[in-house]
Amino acid sequence: MANPIDFYFDYSSPYGYIAAMKIDDLAARHARIVNWKPILLGAVFKVTGAQPLPSLPLKGDYARRDIARSARFHGIRINHPSKFPIATQAPARAFYWLNDRDPALARKLAKILYQAYFVEDRDISSPEVTAGVAATLGLKRDEVLAAMAEPAIKERVRTETDAAIKLGVFGSPYIVIDGESFWGVDRFDQIERWLAQGPF
Repeated sequence: MANPIDFYFDYSSPYGYIAAMKIDDLAARHARIVNWKPILLGAVFKVTGAQPLPSLPLKGDYARRDIARSARFHGIRINHPSKFPIATQAPARAFYWLNDRDPALARKLAKILYQAYFVEDRDISSPEVTAGVAATLGLKRDEVLAAMAEPAIKERVRTETDAAIKLGVFGSPYIVIDGESFWGVDRFDQIERWLAQGPF
């Protein structure tokens, strides 16, 4: 079986959100599975010196238009959240806790957390909000809250983020296929060709 695709993303990334809605279907067309790997862009930015797009002169205004246009292009519903960007420790912790138990359900959680933020304007930086979203999948709210507070889960998110940085991950979405890296949802056409035909 072909190697899995590694999908790195931050829950505060609108481009990551668009990619998250498409990555599994893209992989399935080429008999691949996806390893979902939430990371913390704040830690990445400390290494790269980057800043969130809205804070950048000129580029921020362009990004707001491009995000909306890209979502329309890909057929993904998106609303600019009233609070942006946000810290994403809570949803990342919830994901890794659940992924160790049920990876398929964890992917569903990742998608509905993204939708809660980028469609419903719910502040998933709040553990209470994240746990409430998880409860819609039948998970016990109190159990999710307790998991997000566990030192081991907190350390897991730090470890995964550090490992991603060590591999060269610098943004969201960041996709690695057989050692080849692709940054951004605008690389999906290249990814499709790479998966279909191999390196070019």
